[in-house]
Amino acid sequence: MNSYQNPSIDRLLAAIGSLRTDEERASFFEDVCTIKELQDMAQRFEAAILLQDGASYQTISAKIGISTATISRVNRCLAYGRGGYRTAIARMQEVSSNDR
Repeated sequence: MNSYQNPSIDRLLAAIGSLRTDEERASFFEDVCTIKELQDMAQRFEAAILLQDGASYQTISAKIGISTATISRVNRCLAYGRGGYRTAIARMQEVSSNDR
């Protein structure tokens, strides 16, 4: 069991999983998160994509405007985390290749 999990987080994750459309997901996250929180999550995800593509910390920092410390944390998650970034990136690539 992940140290982050508890009944409240389980309900939140279930709620996210129940959302069916991009519009529903956007509405939910706009209600739950501040714009800064949403931007921070988006930047970390962009960093993960760029790291997987082999970009340097300096390139990523300049491109999306986050600190190298944040990029380092994302890189640690890619290397030693539970695979969440990798799974999400792979799924997005699947969807992208199916749309071609």
